[in-house]
Amino acid sequence: MKKLTRLTVLIFLLCSFTGFQNHKPTIYIIGDSTVADGTGGNGIWGWGKFLPRFFDTTKISIRNYAVPGTSTRTFQTNGIWNPALSKKGMWDTVYSKLKKGDYLIIQFGLNDQSPVDDSARSRGTLFGTGEDSIAIFNQLTHKPEVVHTFGWYMRRFIVHAREKGATVIVCSSIPKNNWKDGNLIRGEIGFAYWAMEAAKQEGAFAIDLNNIIADDYDKEGEEAVTTKYHTAKDNTHTIEAGSVMNAKLVAEGIKDLKGCKLKKYLLKG
Repeated sequence: MKKLTRLTVLIFLLCSFTGFQNHKPTIYIIGDSTVADGTGGNGIWGWGKFLPRFFDTTKISIRNYAVPGTSTRTFQTNGIWNPALSKKGMWDTVYSKLKKGDYLIIQFGLNDQSPVDDSARSRGTLFGTGEDSIAIFNQLTHKPEVVHTFGWYMRRFIVHAREKGATVIVCSSIPKNNWKDGNLIRGEIGFAYWAMEAAKQEGAFAIDLNNIIADDYDKEGEEAVTTKYHTAKDNTHTIEAGSVMNAKLVAEGIKDLKGCKLKKYLLKG
């Protein structure tokens, strides 16, 4: 009986070890419409759709959970004006799937600039990275809610993902196609900087995508950028060429991250 018990335990341990060895890590992407897969409607795509082009997907999986219209706040509370947009689920869904050895890439900031409390979307966050908060009665959910700073929500993503053993990479939001005196306007009124600051506060990896893209845009000029990467009617979202370029810049940013093991899954060349 003792021999049988020992054999059973040994088989269990071997199976568990084999399962661990064969675990294929996953990159989970969360963000807004500029990150989401999209449908190509009006020619618009998010860069998350094209990120798999730069990875060896036989060795790592990529799952894009970015949801159009969301902010750091609404991605965590599911408080969105159109529930149909959340078919994949939001943070609760991603958190439940995260495993040790997985990766989480985060990009928010554009929709966090919206009003904190309105009857249309109620998705804004307080400016900055501090511990400020405000109590509201949410006009959409019809429930009381405490709204925090953008940085507070960003840090929460990082801390919770690490609880699951995941590695976190924070990207600052892509820049809008807005120009002044021949130069692209950067920073998204502070949110790009605050994303980097939140990553620094928690010691997470960070890619300053806002400035990286803006550097390329400045080299090409307003007319070329509007024609190649955007449409004249939309200064926020990118068409396929812009989204592919943004995905490429994210991949290059990952390659430059010192100590980040995710780079070993990037395709060569």
